[in-house]
Amino acid sequence: MKSVKIEGKSRSGLGKKATRHLRSEGHVPAVIYGGKDTVHFSAPVIAFRHLVYTPDFQLAEITVDGKAYRAIMKDLQFDVVTDELNHVDFLELVEDRKVIANLPLHFTGTAQGVKDGGRLELKMKSLKVRTYPKYLRESIEVKLDELQLHGNIRVEEVIAENMEILNSPRIPVASVVTTRALKVEEDAAKPAAGAAKAAAPAAAAGAKPAAAAAKPAAKK
Repeated sequence: MKSVKIEGKSRSGLGKKATRHLRSEGHVPAVIYGGKDTVHFSAPVIAFRHLVYTPDFQLAEITVDGKAYRAIMKDLQFDVVTDELNHVDFLELVEDRKVIANLPLHFTGTAQGVKDGGRLELKMKSLKVRTYPKYLRESIEVKLDELQLHGNIRVEEVIAENMEILNSPRIPVASVVTTRALKVEEDAAKPAAGAAKAAAPAAAAGAKPAAAAAKPAAKK
């Protein structure tokens, strides 16, 4: 699994004045919790770039004053005016303790419904799971090949080994819907199908007198 390395320095000042000073120097205050100790540290804003500004799920390998921590990012805070990164929360990974993480969905294959003229709609980008750190991975694969027109793949159908999916099981993660062009074709086909159905009984009714007329001829 991909990981991002962050070199940080511990910080003792936790008040607003101390954090403002850090930010003025181009550093971002952060915290690591969930392990034996809670660690408050800071690092240059550029150190968080590849972890924060990406849709990928990655581990953080953080070194603070020479001590190493493995963690996942749990929360971000941005300045409401400047949109600059203000604070980052990390959860330390402990091997025998389950964690909750949002893992991206990786869709593979081409839905059969798309081949039949439908349009694929992706309803969800990630799933919330609970698992042990050793089972964490970059994404969860969702195969689309068997997805039919007007069909859905729901959360309960997603296979994620060694993980408990916490999202509601009936929520769709992907669907194939009718396109405008396909709907026009379907609507145009309905009158023709209706006419064919109406013609069949009429043809059958018209055949009966001919059969009846043939019977007296057979008696002579």
